[in-house]
Amino acid sequence: MKVRTRSSAIIGALFLSVSLTFATASAGEPPAQPQVVLTEVARAQGPSAGAAGPDGRVWIAERAGTVRILGDGGLSDPVLDISAETTTDGERGLLGVAFAPEFTHFYISYTDLEGTSTIDEFAVEDGELRPDTRRTVLTQEQPYANHNGGDIKFGPDGYLYIAFGDGGSGGDPHGNGQNLDTLLGKLLRIDPRGGEPYAVPADNPFVADENARDEIWSYGLRNPWRFSFDAGTGDLLIGDVGQSEWEEIDWAPADSKGGENYGWSSMEGNHPFRGGTEPANHVPPVHEYDRSGLGCSVTGGFVYRGEAIEALAGSYVYSDYCDGTLRTLKIENGEVTAEGDLGVQGGEVISFVEAGDGELYVLSIGGQIHRLNPA
Repeated sequence: MKVRTRSSAIIGALFLSVSLTFATASAGEPPAQPQVVLTEVARAQGPSAGAAGPDGRVWIAERAGTVRILGDGGLSDPVLDISAETTTDGERGLLGVAFAPEFTHFYISYTDLEGTSTIDEFAVEDGELRPDTRRTVLTQEQPYANHNGGDIKFGPDGYLYIAFGDGGSGGDPHGNGQNLDTLLGKLLRIDPRGGEPYAVPADNPFVADENARDEIWSYGLRNPWRFSFDAGTGDLLIGDVGQSEWEEIDWAPADSKGGENYGWSSMEGNHPFRGGTEPANHVPPVHEYDRSGLGCSVTGGFVYRGEAIEALAGSYVYSDYCDGTLRTLKIENGEVTAEGDLGVQGGEVISFVEAGDGELYVLSIGGQIHRLNPA
């Protein structure tokens, strides 16, 4: 995540709801042409993340530390407020939220006042949080105020996945990306209800390696700001923010056993970084793009599995914080078979939210919450 200031005129233009025609870079047979619009459904104070909650409602996190529920009339009053416990300095704040399967527990990912990444848990009863059940599951000190990552999701296997950046500054000065003795620069996999404060799944890839942290699922990540699981296939997709030249999207199949090395900081995308040598076990990105255009910071999204936009089904929808254009990828067996530019812009896109019915919401740091609708 990066925070940049733009003129109000440019921001206003980016927030317009625009109809579009799906364009593809594939030279093959033209795909179906979905017509879509971005419809503003609410405004928040610095929305940062969201999750599908009980009763089909979407819960929205605001970076300063509040959580609100999205309804027909907009956002509710806060159902959770930890604003006195976090800060928005740098890239800090309330950065991720997730519900356990069956909505039995709610998890938040935030940086505390000292900048420590923290995962807390709340029990959920009759669709409401029980504040008295709050407990801390996992913490990780952060050496700098950027590249905190912070996204959390439950995978199809029922375990909690946690994304942490390399610790910040620039160029991974501590070498955390390739160091298996730290949780920084990693995607973690834990069982938050299996132990105190959590358990490590026995089939995590580095459990038998005394030189590696057991919680690690995959590594070599710079700032995996947003990741998701395909609700149709279970495949994993990670939007990993680049250093200065390349933005990348990483992919792993649903049957992966973990252990993937995505290369940072030896590699930036498919390219050696500052004279680095490509690791023998490097898993290259499924897609990358350079910064020759307006893009500067990839915002990972979701594979669309809703029913409202039939022609978009199976397409991975993502964006870039600086460009704001919604783009798509068709991925088959780990290979991109088509690229699309939806032509609509959601502003400074900070996150996507997948509702329980598979429909997608787009969050802008400026406060706009849009739903992707058919035209």
